[in-house]
Amino acid sequence: MATVIANARIVTPTAVERGSVVVEGDRITAVAPSDPPEHPERRIDADGNYLLPGLIDLHGDDVERHVFPRPEARVPTDEALAACDRATVAAGITTKFHAVAFEETPDENRSLHLARELRDRIADADGQLARHRCHARCEVSDADCVETVLRAVDGGDVSLVSLMNHAPGGAQFDDVDSFERRYADGSGTADWDVDAFAERRDCDESVRRERTKRVVERARAAGIPVASHDDETAEDVERVHRHGVAISEFPTTAAAAERASDLGMTTAMGAPNLVRGGSLWDNLDARTAAAADALDVLCSDYRPESLVSAAFVDTGEPLPERVARVTAAPADAVGLDDRGRVEPGTLADLVLVDPTPRPTVRRVFVGGREVYRIGSR
Repeated sequence: MATVIANARIVTPTAVERGSVVVEGDRITAVAPSDPPEHPERRIDADGNYLLPGLIDLHGDDVERHVFPRPEARVPTDEALAACDRATVAAGITTKFHAVAFEETPDENRSLHLARELRDRIADADGQLARHRCHARCEVSDADCVETVLRAVDGGDVSLVSLMNHAPGGAQFDDVDSFERRYADGSGTADWDVDAFAERRDCDESVRRERTKRVVERARAAGIPVASHDDETAEDVERVHRHGVAISEFPTTAAAAERASDLGMTTAMGAPNLVRGGSLWDNLDARTAAAADALDVLCSDYRPESLVSAAFVDTGEPLPERVARVTAAPADAVGLDDRGRVEPGTLADLVLVDPTPRPTVRRVFVGGREVYRIGSR
């Protein structure tokens, strides 16, 4: 059925244009300055709202809170994914990379068993509203985590891998004390032995580098992009770049972000960072990275609705550039050339956004099918 979304402010890769978008089947077939002369089978009045490509989220870990809304309250995985799916489209996200933690951290309700279960359910997510993929977060300080991710890569049910180093002396923890303070604060397991956990994570740097090399080589051989997480220094970035890592995810300092940009890597940061005006952990401010031209992609991280809000935060840049950080740029970073732009031939994944008084998702289309709507129009 042919559908025309008319009277929209269409955010193209280069401009905002008043006009209409024609959808046939699951594809955009035309972008026109006015209604096409043919009478469509369905006409939707956008009422002057912004029409964006469907948002693409490369790192969202909110599914964990759907599985465990409280530390001791476990929701069945299928039910949790269904709830997460609905929240995803309500946030305007049409392609979601679930950042699944492949690690054994009982105090955060994370386990390799749950990671494998989520991976399997995401791979079988037929009938969901959005498009779902698995982003495997690989804790390189833990041998079991690395081996599990390697098997997931070989199994073909992973679309993105990121390399984590949550260990004493890593980017987030200066020493064992800071590491133990962080993990001792959790409330998921009463008999949590944080000392033993710290000892298990505290492996030699040469071991972590060898594991990094193995994961990157296997992922690249399978055509899976790889990101490094929490890069702290220019040297950190240079090292992973030599291995073939193409994405620097959540760099913690300006030096790391700028070096990644210089090397042609994609820099990805959290949309909540931009929306709230700074990092929760006093790391690099996303606005600072944007001002230095070292911010390419924004991810929802822990808050899905922050993605559309971030596109409308005034950073002094044109709206198409800000929208690209949550649409075209993430698509390019992971090789999805069929989405992320309002152009003929691309998937009809589209979002209507009312910008006032705050950005609100009004309608969402996935493959030309309307999956979400506020109001009766």
